[in-house]
Amino acid sequence: MVSASARDVIIGIDAGTSVIKAVAFARDGRQLGDFAIPNSYTTAPGGRVEQDMDRTWTDTVAALRGLAKALPDVAPRVAAIAVTGQGDGTWLIDADGRPVAPALLWLDSRAAGFVESFRGSERNAAHYQRTGSGLNACQQGPQLAWLQANDAAMLARASTAFHCKDWLYFKLTGERVTDPSEATFSCGDYRKRCFDSEAARLIGIASSERLFPEIVDGVVTTHGLSAAAAAETGLPQGVPVSLGYVDVICNALGGGLYDQTPDVGCSIIGSTGMHMRLAARAEDVQLNAEATGYTMPFPVPGHYGQMQSTMAATLNIDWLLDVARGVLALEGIARSRNDLIRRLDQRVLEAKACELLYHPFISDAGERGPFVSHEAHAQLIGLRTRHGYWDLMRAVMEGLAFAARDCYAAMGSLPAEIRLTGGAARSRALGTILGAVLGSTIRVCRREEAGASGAAMMAAVATGLYSNMMDCAEGWVRPYLDEPQAPDVALAERYAQLFPTYVEARLAARPVWKQLAAQRAGTNHV
Repeated sequence: MVSASARDVIIGIDAGTSVIKAVAFARDGRQLGDFAIPNSYTTAPGGRVEQDMDRTWTDTVAALRGLAKALPDVAPRVAAIAVTGQGDGTWLIDADGRPVAPALLWLDSRAAGFVESFRGSERNAAHYQRTGSGLNACQQGPQLAWLQANDAAMLARASTAFHCKDWLYFKLTGERVTDPSEATFSCGDYRKRCFDSEAARLIGIASSERLFPEIVDGVVTTHGLSAAAAAETGLPQGVPVSLGYVDVICNALGGGLYDQTPDVGCSIIGSTGMHMRLAARAEDVQLNAEATGYTMPFPVPGHYGQMQSTMAATLNIDWLLDVARGVLALEGIARSRNDLIRRLDQRVLEAKACELLYHPFISDAGERGPFVSHEAHAQLIGLRTRHGYWDLMRAVMEGLAFAARDCYAAMGSLPAEIRLTGGAARSRALGTILGAVLGSTIRVCRREEAGASGAAMMAAVATGLYSNMMDCAEGWVRPYLDEPQAPDVALAERYAQLFPTYVEARLAARPVWKQLAAQRAGTNHV
C-alpha cells in the first residue's frame, strides 16, 4: 500500500492530431519524463478527415504504458491524471459506450458549405453574440448540422457527442462529460459557461441537443480511474482524473497567459498559429464586426481566453524549406529540414527587412482568423531580380508576424508582452520579428510540453496541491519563462508603417482568390 504522501507525480495526457503524449510532472512542476505515440487520421473525398476512436484510446494506453516503462517507479507515485486534447470535431458513442463511427476531426471540412451559407445569413450575428466564437467547419455544431442533413442514421445510433479529450476521459473514468471551454464553442453561451438551446436552434441542431453531455470543471471536479482503465494502463484504480480544458486553453495556461502582469498575450506558433488574450470578466471580451475568432472559458473563475487562429504558421516555413531541399536534391545533395534550420536565424536576420510582403495563407483549408475565407491562399508581393532565397524566408516570417498583429488587432489593443510557445518559439529570428511587428516584449516559454502541463496544473489545483491557479502558475510557469526581449524600436516603426499595406493587400485579393478557386474547380472537372 502506497501512502498518500508518496504519491507525488501528476500525469498530463495531451492527445493531439498527430501525436499522443503522456508526461509526468513533479509536484513543483518539474518534468520528470514523457512518452509519445504517433497518431494517424484518414482523408477521403468531400473534405472528410476522420480518426479511429478505438485506436486513439489504444494509443493513449500505449503512451501511458510507455511512460511507466521509461519511469519504472511512476505508477505507485501517481497522485492525479489530467487529460487534454485536440479541439473541435465530433466523437460519437452509442448507449453502450461504443464508437458509432470514426470521429470527424477539426480538419474535416464537409460542413464548409453550410458554414458559408450560415455566415451570410442574419442568424450569424445572433449566434456570434451568444457563443463569442465565429462559426467554422471545424466545429462540432456545424458538423452535427451536416450529419443531420446527410447521415441521420449515424446520429440516430448515437447517444453522446464528445470531443477527443472527452472520449479519453470516458475511457479513463466511465463518465460522460465535457468541459466548459468546448461546451460553449459553437453551441453554448460563453457568459454562462454552458450549452445554450438558442445557439443550437440558430444553427439548426435543436434535435441533437440530446447528445450533449454534462459539463464538469476539471479545476473543481475529478473522477476516479476506473477498474477497467486501471487494468489497461497499469495505473492505480481510483486515482483522481481531471478533465482538462481544450488543448489551446491548456497550452495558454502552461505557456504563461495567466499571470500577475497585466496586458499579457500568448502566441502558440506551431503548424497552425494561435494568438490569445485573457479577459478577466465576460464584459471585457471584445467581439469584432466580422464575427471571427473564439471565446472560451478559462480554468479560473470568471476568466475567458479570447483567441484568433490562423490555419498555417510553421507550415509556411516548412514549405519554403522543402522548396530548397527539392532544388538541392536535383543536384544530388541530400539535406533535411533540420540541416537548413541550423543557419536559418542568422541568414534571416541578415536579410533586409520590409523588402517583400507575404500573406501566409498556405493551408489548403484557406483561412479562419481574423477573417474566414475557404479560398484564401498565400501570396508574395514585391519581388525583384535582386531578391534571393533568404529574402523570401524573411518575408515569410514577417508575414507570420503581420498575421499575428492582424489577429491581436481584432481582439483589441496589442499586448504589452507576448508569451511565446510552440515549435517555432525557439527561433531567434521569428521572436525578433514578432516582437518588432507587435511592438511587444517577447518572453519565450521553455516549457517543452505546455499543453500537458496546463492540464496537469488543473489537476494540481483540483486535488488541493495548490489552493488557487495563480499560486500554481507561479511555481509551474514562471521558472520556465526566458528573460524579456524588448522590441527593436526602429524596426518596430518600419513594421508599423507597412502593416496597413499588409491588410489592404489581403482585402484587395479576396476577389482574386474566388476567381482562382472557381477556375481550379472548373479545371478539375475537365
